[in-house]
Amino acid sequence: MALTKGERTYRLQALTDLWTGSVTLEEKNGHIKEKTEPDRLITTGLLGSIRWWFEVLVRGLGGSACDPTDTKCEDRNHCVVCELFGCTGWARKFRFEVLDKNGNIREARNNAETKISPQIKKDEEFSFRFTPLRPIRDEEWALLDATLRLIAEYGAIGGKTVFKPTDESSRAGKLHHKDYGLVQMVTSRQFDGTSRGDLETYLSKWRKFNHGEFAWASLQHFWCVNKNKKHLAREDNNKSTFNQVPGRQEAKNQEQQLATGTDGIARWIADSQQECKKVFSFKNPARTFGFVKPGGTAADTKKKFEEMKKRLDSAWGQYGWDFLTGDEIIDQLFAGKEGRS
Repeated sequence: MALTKGERTYRLQALTDLWTGSVTLEEKNGHIKEKTEPDRLITTGLLGSIRWWFEVLVRGLGGSACDPTDTKCEDRNHCVVCELFGCTGWARKFRFEVLDKNGNIREARNNAETKISPQIKKDEEFSFRFTPLRPIRDEEWALLDATLRLIAEYGAIGGKTVFKPTDESSRAGKLHHKDYGLVQMVTSRQFDGTSRGDLETYLSKWRKFNHGEFAWASLQHFWCVNKNKKHLAREDNNKSTFNQVPGRQEAKNQEQQLATGTDGIARWIADSQQECKKVFSFKNPARTFGFVKPGGTAADTKKKFEEMKKRLDSAWGQYGWDFLTGDEIIDQLFAGKEGRS
């Protein structure tokens, strides 16, 4: 495969506000409290999210990605993700910039001398520009292209994507019920002839890792319902389809407690924290996606997908929506590339 030196720009439109802000600490009445600041653009937040989904795609194609919280990658002894995005002793291969609809760079620096770039808002058009600092392989561009389309068509970008929608009109405007992170791609696909098979061969040559606790973050365990106007939400004080799927108590005053008799799969989906990070749902536009528990054979994984479908059946009914697995999504991402050289 060739090495490419030219930049690539992807134009997108925000379907919701994007959260790339931060949480800072402030003192009030002698107490330290967290202050949430969503109304700013922090480009590293977007790039970190792109990298996370890049890892999900790489694992889904049979490749390996290091543990980003405790990486052993450094210098030239690194994984395929760090090859492109950088690690200790190995610089990122590209410069990443966010542009406004007119092609101007949106800066985001948090200091007194420089104006903070405002948050990307719903309906706003913007672009991601990737400018090579060193030659980038065609396979790397193909993986990056597919990652951005995975985000736009099946996932979400930025922070606060674990917020839960609500159908309660009195609470719809609350911050923790808002949708964040949905975008759509405006740029046409940038095919370069790289097929799924090409990428699987390429990824097989890189350093291997035991993915451990991050094994679930893979398209091999991913599912999505994104074209049928279905979402999971709290309906009233006693009913919550969002809590129903992971097996939590639905009543509002018990919403973080697991229901009696909850099985191991449900406990894994629900997590031990207040925010469920294995199931994500958005109301407008409607999109629900998540992951099943890793481990076992391909047949075991298939059964886990069937179990998840049953959980969604209980929330939505059996008909009127389509359930896609990660492998089906990979086929869609690379549709039209197979057989090209």
